[in-house]
Amino acid sequence: MAGLRVMGEEKEVRVGGDVVRYREAGSGPTLVFVHGILAGGLLWRDVVAGLAGRFRCIVPDLPLGGHSVPMDPERDMSPRGVARLVADFMSVLDLDEVTLVGNDTGGAICQIVIAEHPERVGRLVLTNCDAYEAFFPWQFHPFFHHAPRVFGRRYVDLLAWMLRARPVRRLLLKTVAKRRMDGDTLDAYFANLGDSGVRRDLTRFLRQVSKRYTLEAARSFPGFRLPVLIVWGEDDLFFLSRYARRLRDDFPDARLRLLADSRAFVPEDRPGALAELIADFVRPMSEAGTSR
Repeated sequence: MAGLRVMGEEKEVRVGGDVVRYREAGSGPTLVFVHGILAGGLLWRDVVAGLAGRFRCIVPDLPLGGHSVPMDPERDMSPRGVARLVADFMSVLDLDEVTLVGNDTGGAICQIVIAEHPERVGRLVLTNCDAYEAFFPWQFHPFFHHAPRVFGRRYVDLLAWMLRARPVRRLLLKTVAKRRMDGDTLDAYFANLGDSGVRRDLTRFLRQVSKRYTLEAARSFPGFRLPVLIVWGEDDLFFLSRYARRLRDDFPDARLRLLADSRAFVPEDRPGALAELIADFVRPMSEAGTSR
């Protein structure tokens, strides 16, 4: 796919005993992009296209259902464990002063990273995402909270079976993105759900999701004194703008930008606007580094 080519050749790195695949494009200040459940790095393709000429963009595929290499069955797949995986990934690649960019569940993971493993983070960008009591938002509880806990792998297998049909895929993505995706992109989103190991990883993650992780992370926000940018799609059906304002108010150095005509997947609906907001946000750091 052209979007994936923009993000560079696929690479892989060992993080502990597991393989994490990722794509890298561009040079300059480092941006690491974190996606949510049932997505992969593909989510960020058009944002990276707008930034790779000015920044080093690194896009891992995390074990949240869109990845292609299953994790070891003993890997900690709680939100805290996935946050540790992100931190270890940055450590293995020896990344410093990273601008961490999160969307959807990935935003919750980023919040846990800065709370528990902030050493390599220089700035934070959050788009519409789980936060505070909304992990997950109440509308998702029957599908991604209660059902996985009660039925486990059988439920995720059923979900994967349903998502083999393009109309079901399109209906699901329509709830989080206004943009109508072409068939190839639609298929690429769910291409790896046919792997039983991928479904096992997703099941293990979903069964451990709890608002206690985001509430615990939120206690650290007043002590996170690095710059934070919050970019929030105004037409989101799930992640309400009051959470964006609460995030802005809880961080000591945060700014909020609301984007019209976007649902939860801001990287799909408004990739150009998001890319420019990130560039403007990171540029002062880049210019400071040049002046030194």
